[in-house]
Amino acid sequence: MIYLLNGPAQFEELIKKSRFFTQAVPVSTPAEAMQKIEELSTPSATHNCWAWKIGDEYRFSDDGEPGGTAGRPMLAAIENQQFDKVLAVCTRWYGGIQLGTGGLARAYGSGVNQCLQNASKSLYVPRQRLQGHCPYSQIDHLKSRLAQFDTVFENETFDEFGALFTITVPVEHVEACQHTLQQLTSGASKFVEI
Repeated sequence: MIYLLNGPAQFEELIKKSRFFTQAVPVSTPAEAMQKIEELSTPSATHNCWAWKIGDEYRFSDDGEPGGTAGRPMLAAIENQQFDKVLAVCTRWYGGIQLGTGGLARAYGSGVNQCLQNASKSLYVPRQRLQGHCPYSQIDHLKSRLAQFDTVFENETFDEFGALFTITVPVEHVEACQHTLQQLTSGASKFVEI
């Protein structure tokens, strides 16, 4: 299972007089993640460490903390919580007491874990965009039958023979939608992936 954030989330804690403020936000692209890092970082803080994951792409930064003590544990927390398309920024105000490398890794990883555990989330359902043609006589049948597969009709255009549909459907239902269209058109039409 993969989860998506429904909106921004925050978690704050004090550890040996250091203040850790973790923020998590949904992101769609690496460029958006980098922009959000700028927006969520606090220039006056001691450190603004971050990690993001979008599909197979990911990046992280320790922002001056000892190597491997912030960004990597934050990314591990994102992956352990099974999130995708998410950015976490953990801002630290140093309180004067050294935490050591193990303490830092626990603090940053725990902050992201707590933030994501308490966040509003939804299950991510991969969808496929399809396009297919249906004769006028079968349009209503097609729409009613595809509704059972959580189909979203994005666009339809009409020609002299019927309608050209663009839909998105959960990947697990692509085959069933294909079968439905072919059955209604006696094999004359099929969906193609776009």
